[in-house]
Amino acid sequence: MSDLEKVRSLVAENFDEAVRLGREIWEYAELSYEEVRSVAALTAALEKEGFTIKTGVADMPTCFTATFTNGEGGPVIGLLGEYDALDALSQAPACPEKTPLVPGAPGHGCGHNLLGAGCYSAAVALKEYLVRENRAGTVIYFGCPAEEGAGSKQFMARAGCFDGVDFCISWHPGTVNQVTDTGAIAIMGANFAFDGIASHAGGAPHLGRSALDAVELMNVGVNYLREHMIDSARIHYAYTDAGGTAPNVVQAHAVIKYEVRAPKVAQMMELFERVARVAKGAAMMTDTTLNYQVSMAFSDYTPNKALAAVMDRALQDVGAPAWTEEDYALAAKFLNTYNETTMVEIRRSLAETFPDADIDELVKKPLHSGVIPFNKNETRYRAGSTDVGDVGYAVPTVTLTTATACLGNVGHSWQNTAFAASEIGNKGMRAAAEAMVLTCVRLLDDPDTVAAAKAELLLKNGGAYECPLPPEATPPIGRY
Repeated sequence: MSDLEKVRSLVAENFDEAVRLGREIWEYAELSYEEVRSVAALTAALEKEGFTIKTGVADMPTCFTATFTNGEGGPVIGLLGEYDALDALSQAPACPEKTPLVPGAPGHGCGHNLLGAGCYSAAVALKEYLVRENRAGTVIYFGCPAEEGAGSKQFMARAGCFDGVDFCISWHPGTVNQVTDTGAIAIMGANFAFDGIASHAGGAPHLGRSALDAVELMNVGVNYLREHMIDSARIHYAYTDAGGTAPNVVQAHAVIKYEVRAPKVAQMMELFERVARVAKGAAMMTDTTLNYQVSMAFSDYTPNKALAAVMDRALQDVGAPAWTEEDYALAAKFLNTYNETTMVEIRRSLAETFPDADIDELVKKPLHSGVIPFNKNETRYRAGSTDVGDVGYAVPTVTLTTATACLGNVGHSWQNTAFAASEIGNKGMRAAAEAMVLTCVRLLDDPDTVAAAKAELLLKNGGAYECPLPPEATPPIGRY
């Protein structure tokens, strides 16, 4: 048997269990740092397969590692699993009409149920490969909570969880089959809390010092700052405590959350400091006090190109999922749920991604049936952020996407929740598991590429991972 045939057979052996796990986690739909039942399901399944479980990793109750070692020596391979859901995205499975199971409840609108279960499938298949082929090596499933929240991988990296790991691989549900070549930008966030003095807003306003005024002035200052930052940076905010609902009381306390993004960690940290100085100025202008603490920060992600070359060949060999006419028909129904304005943008994006395709025909059968080659010269960054970036500064790391939803599908949507519990989603998960295992199998026989990947990392991080979080920052469980 070829390596590909062996991998397909090994993944097939555990895939029913992976599908069951994916659906179970989908039904739990637990938010960041609250993934108790999802973790219990994953750790029980991995322990049954002979993995040694460690829970409460890096001071996070829903963070875990599952480790299997065969023989002595050999490479240490990491798989990055996720399993957190998103708020207010409950939706019936595989249903192309907006039908929340529980209105306002969470849902897996980013497909992390498939991500976690797909990495389970890959970990178990790789373990079996080591045993049956009598190969030395270690497989570690890193159970990573809260990617949709304040993250976990940066806390894990800071705690040394990835020390001694030779390389890490992962995947993410998507709309195309491709080893990810674009980067993801860095992000840093904090709650800015202002405290003033309460007073009667009509009878004694001169005695009050408004925390809400400070928040408003901070917003004004940051809006002027937006003109004087790089085009690729972003600044987001949300009121988390506006100081109450009584307009006749000078608000003595108010809190606003800010998040700053930029392509590189250094750019992000510099811009965040400028935002913090605006906040300090707002406190001075209003005679209030300011307290803030950085609660989340992700480094930028760029793929390790040495690893990506191997993964690209593996994904090309695995190929796209085998879609049926029923799959195409269901995907088309989902695509037709988007409004006219969104469809114009979807068609524009499809034309950019597939310049030689007939877009009308693509819209009729909107499932990706090919594999987009990895572009080693890509320098663009996606606007989103991920804590996988911190792993990529600690150990050589690469990810891929497979089609688990229709072309043009919008992430973090009820449509995505429905796809994450569909046969389309399961087929994409299977292709991802096969490609990840085949990548690892080939790297077992390619120590030169692993060495090149480590040399590439050295150029990137200068020899050590530096966490963008301040030393005193802890996982903001219940505080984010």
